[in-house]
Amino acid sequence: MIVRWGIAELGPTLSELGFSRPYVLASPRFAELPLEPCGRWSELPTDRIEAVSTDATAVDADVVVALGGGSTIDTGKAVSAETGLPLVSIPTTYSGAEWTDFYGIRDPDRRMRGGGAGANLSAIVYEPKLSLDLPRAETVGTSLNALAHCAEALYVIQRNQAADRHAVAGAKLIGEWLPRVVTGEGDRLEARTELLRGASEGGAALGGSMLGLGHAMAQALGGRYGVPHGAMNALCLPPALRFNVEAVPAEVARFGEALGADDPAARVEELARLGGFERLRDFGVQEGDLGDVAEAVVTRAGAKANPRPATASEVAGLLRSIW
Repeated sequence: MIVRWGIAELGPTLSELGFSRPYVLASPRFAELPLEPCGRWSELPTDRIEAVSTDATAVDADVVVALGGGSTIDTGKAVSAETGLPLVSIPTTYSGAEWTDFYGIRDPDRRMRGGGAGANLSAIVYEPKLSLDLPRAETVGTSLNALAHCAEALYVIQRNQAADRHAVAGAKLIGEWLPRVVTGEGDRLEARTELLRGASEGGAALGGSMLGLGHAMAQALGGRYGVPHGAMNALCLPPALRFNVEAVPAEVARFGEALGADDPAARVEELARLGGFERLRDFGVQEGDLGDVAEAVVTRAGAKANPRPATASEVAGLLRSIW
């Protein structure tokens, strides 16, 4: 996959790939792009994938360009899978969605309405300036999502050396630069750029290895409550790390070393608090639902790829520990 830095590289990247009729997915606040689209969809997030796909093919597009956060890029991946069109992603958060061909579909209320795989990933264009005004909660949440990609890449069943290298690099960058972004220390653009580089490394680690138990928990919570995926990863990664350390102590320690922490779970909790993320109950999660959520967790791919198998009862215990 082609990766370029700077929005000025968008046009040349499309030309390099032989594309001239881009169909753009972006919210109205990202109305200005250095290209002339043949069509545009701005009602995002959306679960109207057939309508978007029909519109894209009706205008004879030869590429989908998705500019936005994880939900927008997931929409782009769904349209790509539906139409066969290649996808160029321009992420404005740190979610890492641009690195995988699978996707989840959310309605305008951000509740999960389905998902799939098979997107035709073609290129990523990173522009740190697009994240300068990202609010604190979204900054921390999507960064912790990226950090979870790094952690889990180091110990999931599909782990490999190439993904490990991306995971370690990403964890180091996120652990160092996220606090600087939040506190405003130093040059804002430099801090955002380095944080985005860390998220990109985390995305590459994800693309090369896949997800674990922490993500499975976050996905099940998001699917039930429509709560932010990043915030759920921020809360779910620490108990998953504590659960997995018995099975993969060296790998969890390696993640901690990348963060500069003897207790990586505690360090993740510190980073999560930068975004105000402390307990599931703060997001409207009901204690009485945790057993049902746990049942959903153990069926997910991330739970099955986890190095230590978890029963629904064990997952319910982990969820209660952060409720």
